[in-house]
Amino acid sequence: MRLSHGSRLLASFPTLFIFSCLIAACTPPDSPNTSAVRTESSTPVSGDSLVEGTIGEASTLIPILASDASSHAVAGQIYNGLVKYDKNLNITGDLAESYKISKDGLTITFHLRHGVKWHDGAPFTSRDVLYTFHVTVDPKTPTAYAEDFKQVKSISAPDDYTVCVTYGEPFAPALASWGMSILPAHLLEGQDITKSRLARKPVGTGPYLFKEWISGQKIVLEANKGYFEGRPYIDRYIYRIIPDSSTMYMELKAGAIDLMNLTPVQYSRQTTGKRFTSLFNKYRYPSSGYLYMGYNLRHPLFGDKRIRQAMTSAINKEELIHGVLFGMGQKSHGPIVPGRWAYNPNVKDIEYNPRHAAELLAEAGWTDKNSDGILVKDGKPFKFTILTNQGNQQRLMSAQIIQQRLREVGVDVKIRIVEWATFLKEFIDKGKFEVVMLGWNISQDPDMYDIWHSSKTKPGELNFIGYKNVEVDRLLVEGRNTFDIEKRKRAYFRIQEILADEQPYTFLYVPDALPVVSARIRGVEPAPAGIGHNQIKWYVPKNEQVY
Repeated sequence: MRLSHGSRLLASFPTLFIFSCLIAACTPPDSPNTSAVRTESSTPVSGDSLVEGTIGEASTLIPILASDASSHAVAGQIYNGLVKYDKNLNITGDLAESYKISKDGLTITFHLRHGVKWHDGAPFTSRDVLYTFHVTVDPKTPTAYAEDFKQVKSISAPDDYTVCVTYGEPFAPALASWGMSILPAHLLEGQDITKSRLARKPVGTGPYLFKEWISGQKIVLEANKGYFEGRPYIDRYIYRIIPDSSTMYMELKAGAIDLMNLTPVQYSRQTTGKRFTSLFNKYRYPSSGYLYMGYNLRHPLFGDKRIRQAMTSAINKEELIHGVLFGMGQKSHGPIVPGRWAYNPNVKDIEYNPRHAAELLAEAGWTDKNSDGILVKDGKPFKFTILTNQGNQQRLMSAQIIQQRLREVGVDVKIRIVEWATFLKEFIDKGKFEVVMLGWNISQDPDMYDIWHSSKTKPGELNFIGYKNVEVDRLLVEGRNTFDIEKRKRAYFRIQEILADEQPYTFLYVPDALPVVSARIRGVEPAPAGIGHNQIKWYVPKNEQVY
């Protein structure tokens, strides 16, 4: 998906699985001093730049207005929430120094940090928290993240450093929801947030300050020397936008970027030589997301669940895992990834069976074929287009394999690749697609109301396929409105069973995360939260600094 600061609490959003970066004013040597690459410096020092590759360009740097991974990755460096996940995926304070939850679980009292400054020098206070809450729930704000905050019954600030939030009924994701980025009230109050200059020139409290954004090329951030957790050792964090994973890999080998997510073929076949392993460190761990093929349920082709079931039955997921992921991933059966407490291991996936796919299609009235071998009904051939984003080789390869398999059962599939920003704005947000291939990066809490509830189908919201199911709606509410983990588990287990039957998505696979980092970057610490949880502690020894 993305190389995130695994410590940040983010709502679900579309993912790229692959990242890109930008280049600083100076170009590093083609080959850094390899003799010193593995030598640890006993004392971290400041300096140098880190260049990360990203396939997609950010759409906006106001987090509540963004639903894409590229925007949230950058914004996560600039802003903080009241809470965050630590390296072991436990919730801990961020802008809130501490918090207390009432015995009935309905009230959270946040005690904010003193002395925190916005990047322009203004003090951070409870005013900023209240503003963020009110603008998020404002009906005029086009955000996909209002629902969690609509559960709040009342919010108050007894003083500049205390915020009390009360819920009308139990709301399990309540604490985690306050990982949402807090916005600067003094710069946004009284304005139309959709027209704010902060979309391109953000001001936050985070470890990095915004420096510049050159569209289509790079976003440059500088270390916040006054950051409340201590200034990051690395002076500049640069996102270089490279909308092609092969080009990005060439830039990595040339020393022009320091960090990217490898494709499986790059990880297994192109990065095993001694020279590469002396210059870079590779990591592999299960990702927190899944790839899926989503059907536009407003389209007449996909209103019949037998059609969707037939599509899944015609697709060989094991073929995708071995042919695309080189075995570095696992099949996906539903919206919760294996290993999470809410994952239902007993869900029966639709197995690969082309004969069964043909039977389902025949039941739905697709029995005749034309001279090209394509199914025909009422004079119309069975054809559709899979829409996916530019630059993601895994998705393209997956789509091509699926195209071949569906052709075998008489379905004519075209593939259309669209640049990321256009893909979101002109197609996803407007519902102008037949079938989409995308990924979700899911939060630690299994609440998935925003993706599956029938009320979240408006333009710009996350249920863009138009899924509606009365029982799922009820279960989504049950799952979030109780603190009883067994009741929550029963609700989410049942949701997974329903989705496995109705197949609004063909859930494809959960890929492994495969980040690679220049070996001159020290302090990288793998953990359950990934490798980015301690990013402000990363550093480069003086004799290896190249920028």
